[in-house]
Amino acid sequence: MERILVSACLMGQPVRYDGRAKPTDHVVFGRWRAEGRLVAFCPEIAGGLPVPRPPAEIEPGRDASAVLAGEAHIRTPDGDDATRFFLAGAHAALRAARKHGVRLAVLKEGSPSCGLHEVYDGTFTGARTPGEGVTTRLLRDNGIDVFTENEILQVQGRLLDLEREDTPR
Repeated sequence: MERILVSACLMGQPVRYDGRAKPTDHVVFGRWRAEGRLVAFCPEIAGGLPVPRPPAEIEPGRDASAVLAGEAHIRTPDGDDATRFFLAGAHAALRAARKHGVRLAVLKEGSPSCGLHEVYDGTFTGARTPGEGVTTRLLRDNGIDVFTENEILQVQGRLLDLEREDTPR
């Protein structure tokens, strides 16, 4: 059975920076949960950050690839450098994915860890910019297909494709 790495906040775990969860109630997601497919994971917690914690954003004008290359930072509104926590969490997510044979992930959009299409722009004004979080970039760099919580039907299609590919003929 194909397993799916999922942001723990989407599973209802209160792990976000503000101590809340962002659970999804999509019927397909519920079916995957019942089938035991989901591997809940929060890279920020795994990287050593507490709950609650200050929000953090990738520096303005920089991206996840630059953070992974050591050329950019993830900072809090006070300017504290949280980069090492985000990097540790991204690498822990990759280890968890490999341990469980994961080829698909559903991650929380917007996060400096898990964003896929957009992240906050580093100004702490609520503005977003196109880009990825560091965990998303690392997973994708290692062949794992990443989707957001708004793309469950696309995940379902990819899941069916993978299972068809794996079925002996």
